Amino acid sequence: MKKLLGVLMLMLACTGVQAAEGGYHLEKAPDRLNDLAALQNGAKLFVNYCLNCHSASSMRYNRLRDIGLTDEQIKDNLLFTGGKVGDMMTVAMDAKEAKEWFGAAPPDLSVIARAKSVNAGPSGADYLYTYLRTFYRDETRPTGWNNLVFPNVGMPHVLWELQGPRELTMVAMHKGGQGWERVTTTYDVNGVATVKHEPVAGYHGHETVETRFTPKDPARAAAYDNDVADLVAFMSWMAEPVKQQRVRLGVWVLIFLAFFTVIAWRLNAVYWKDVK
Repeated sequence: MKKLLGVLMLMLACTGVQAAEGGYHLEKAPDRLNDLAALQNGAKLFVNYCLNCHSASSMRYNRLRDIGLTDEQIKDNLLFTGGKVGDMMTVAMDAKEAKEWFGAAPPDLSVIARAKSVNAGPSGADYLYTYLRTFYRDETRPTGWNNLVFPNVGMPHVLWELQGPRELTMVAMHKGGQGWERVTTTYDVNGVATVKHEPVAGYHGHETVETRFTPKDPARAAAYDNDVADLVAFMSWMAEPVKQQRVRLGVWVLIFLAFFTVIAWRLNAVYWKDVK
């Protein structure tokens, strides 16, 4: 028993390290797994923006019937290569060429939401939601983009046209050789960084970093956040399409077990009432 408890404590400790690995606070993703309209919009965004480089080789197009799409809608709106509705969601990009272009081959996204659960709880949706909303222009990067959740990521911000231009301001309290100072770094819409150093006397806290995005078109940025929520919902659904059915079935199983427990308890009392 002691060994088992030790293993469990080690697993929890490792999970905590992985959850804090990125160092950036993850925002809560809206729960839209039961919203068919959101899932359909997410499927459209996934096919148009993600499926160009990333594959989803564990998912067939015809599985999208489960989110309310017909075969005709799938063919007309989501199949652009002349494939069949029963085909896997794959891409034609060569893995070796992709590695040369981006530094690493883009991963398959079939179960990315579940794979990222080590960083963001049961579903990984929070990780994906925050990641897709924290890209910023950085002229020092090969792609021209960087990310707060995944610093120096090789992936460019493929959804930037939907989000619109914005600035990033990072304010860090830093302790240097001359004492504490406030370092304010601003990345403009072109990715050019300006840095300002201000000495701070009498500071007794610890090192911190605060970030703030300033969109040039707030309405466009808000619409982008809504689209990202739909996209993440679709990717979460794609990682486990039968999750909702499994949860509903689990409720009925628990109700049955509770009812059976009452019957078994009463039968036990009847069987043993005359036994002294």
